[in-house]
Amino acid sequence: MLEHVRFAFIGGGNMAEALIKGLLSGLDVPPPHILATDVMPERRTYLQATYGITASADNKHAVQESDVIVLAVKPQIMPTILAEMAPVLNHDKLVISIAAGVTLQTLQQALGANRRVVRVMPNTPALVLAGAAGISPGQAATTQDIALVQRIFDAVGRALVVSDDMMDVVTGLSGSGPAFIFALIEGLSDGGVLMGLSRQSATTLAAQTVLGAAKMVLETGKHPGELKDMVTSPAGTTIAGMHALESGGLRGLMMEAVRRATERSAELGRHPGH
Repeated sequence: MLEHVRFAFIGGGNMAEALIKGLLSGLDVPPPHILATDVMPERRTYLQATYGITASADNKHAVQESDVIVLAVKPQIMPTILAEMAPVLNHDKLVISIAAGVTLQTLQQALGANRRVVRVMPNTPALVLAGAAGISPGQAATTQDIALVQRIFDAVGRALVVSDDMMDVVTGLSGSGPAFIFALIEGLSDGGVLMGLSRQSATTLAAQTVLGAAKMVLETGKHPGELKDMVTSPAGTTIAGMHALESGGLRGLMMEAVRRATERSAELGRHPGH
């Protein structure tokens, strides 16, 4: 299905690189079918040498040469990029935006209401092929477009279709969430060090524990509460630790973190750069 599709990445940063990796290794897209643009000559050289793709500084040419265009630039320069590509964009091309806070409405206004646009909010674990992404299709996007975008982002993790008005929540939960989990891992590691483990051992055990717990939730389909109860025996070690977490309001804190990150995402969407 993808062997004849030509891809352009406008912006060749970390997230673009993760997706290029996913296309090449997970979806067997041939390197000559991928074009990336970047303002930094050394970045273009790196992408070309590492992945065998074509890299250039010409956004307009990249759009003209491709079937699927992935906008992987910072939100601040998005208006300039959209204005540059609008004249050479036709209905045959699919546009995927991964810029945080740039709404479907903004994209469609700049490119045209009948242009095929899909907005995606990925997260940094896509860099290790364990990302979580929210996908929001524009009105002109077809069922095949949505399936294609889902395949691309499933190649670097897991992707779910959500409405555009839920994208700030996706940003607050899975976009910002890795930082919350890094803090949690650091806290677990600190606990291990407090009780006598070396930092390296404590961090390895903490990170692997989080990975394993997440895998159990995803693979068993059981409610996290049920899995927690399976570990928690009467008057045992786990319930003693859970008592400390509940006394400190861990779940309330996590909910508040997601709420505040969501609200900040909405704010940035309304007033970029503030």
